[in-house]
Amino acid sequence: MMFKKIEWRLFFKLLLLFAALSGAAWFLVTKNYLYAAILGIVIIILMIDIYRMLKKAQDEVQEFVESIHYRDFSRYFNVKHAPAELQTLRKGFNDINSTFKVISKEKEIQYQYLQKILELVDTGIISFETESGELNWMNDTFKKMMDIPYLKTIHSLEKRDAALYNETIAIRPGETKVVTITKENRQIKILLAATMFQTEGKINKVIACQNINEALDETEARAWQKLLSVMTHEIMNSVAPISSLAGTLKNRLSQANSFSNNSGSNMDDLELGLETIQRRSEGLLKFTETYRNLNKITTPNLKKVFVRDLFENLHTLMQPTLEQKNIELEIILKDPHLTAAVDINLVEQVLINLVVNALEAVKEKPNPRIVLSASAENNKILIKVADNGSGISSELIDKIFIPFFSTKKSGSGIGLSLCKQIMMLHKGNIQVQSTEEKGSAFVLIFPVLNTPIG
Repeated sequence: MMFKKIEWRLFFKLLLLFAALSGAAWFLVTKNYLYAAILGIVIIILMIDIYRMLKKAQDEVQEFVESIHYRDFSRYFNVKHAPAELQTLRKGFNDINSTFKVISKEKEIQYQYLQKILELVDTGIISFETESGELNWMNDTFKKMMDIPYLKTIHSLEKRDAALYNETIAIRPGETKVVTITKENRQIKILLAATMFQTEGKINKVIACQNINEALDETEARAWQKLLSVMTHEIMNSVAPISSLAGTLKNRLSQANSFSNNSGSNMDDLELGLETIQRRSEGLLKFTETYRNLNKITTPNLKKVFVRDLFENLHTLMQPTLEQKNIELEIILKDPHLTAAVDINLVEQVLINLVVNALEAVKEKPNPRIVLSASAENNKILIKVADNGSGISSELIDKIFIPFFSTKKSGSGIGLSLCKQIMMLHKGNIQVQSTEEKGSAFVLIFPVLNTPIG
């Protein structure tokens, strides 16, 4: 239907051309050269007219093809002022352009919708072509997670983190792997998952990266709490009767000695043994009661407080010890109005513990220094306690938050475990950055909560 008028006009002109050619041939045969010449002129005019008609149609088609090639669906072909034979053609082009415009708009909306969804999720996503390694797409979560603003190809990732690059290349569709990456001297566990799809004969791989540090920490903390609960219950149930029995036997032995003239070494040894049993039992009960504190904290009393108040309280409390040991405490707080929603008593306990550990770490350094700082980043409040002490070895850094584990000879191993549990109760976390002989930095990460200042 689109080319109906063109076909009829072309058919009519071709019919006239055929008639003119036939007439000219007849007049030539009959040697009537004047009429043959006149028809020859008519034939030339008809051929030029047909050529122009076809040329216009070809130019119109060329313009339409060009607009499709460059995805210029906004181009409009004027129908009203077009030659009669091209009006239907132009109208068809406009209809096709309108259809393409609708399809393109729907695809753009779908793309924007999908892009916004992928930007909102807390999973890093990266897509690349497997053969060339050329990057197709990378969302903001991946950029922030890996601290990578731009990648041209997936092979560029090797220079930033070789382990992550190797696992990204090696992982197969449907497979999941846990990879440990290092970011700002902190070790972060990443769960990788992969899938593949094919477009235009090219195979593309999509990698999803999920930070599972917090999930693992929470699971680990719950496991330790259960273990501690069972352990303290069993130890106290076993030791309490022993301690009680030892005390009773000691009292009876003392009463027996007061009525007896027997003061031999056997009775003395028996009394000494009972005293030892009682003393060690009481010590073990006290030890167990101390570790029982790990399970006593349930819900923090959150109030929005100024970070500067936390720092001032800590400085006042630790000042005598710092002066006595000649250790410098530097406080860096660029925003004096910075606030955090915390249980002030619990967080002060964490800060005191970290500063005490820092004092221990810098005690043998010629210029001991501890830096206390705070800042707001990515909708998080970060409080850092850093020192220039002895640092922590890479073999021990993964163990320091485990209950009962301590790097100190006289340490109980409860301090950092308790710090971590307090931070998890705040829906936050505690991370460590450390280099041997250069120092350590413990970072407390608090979420920003809309809680009124108490």
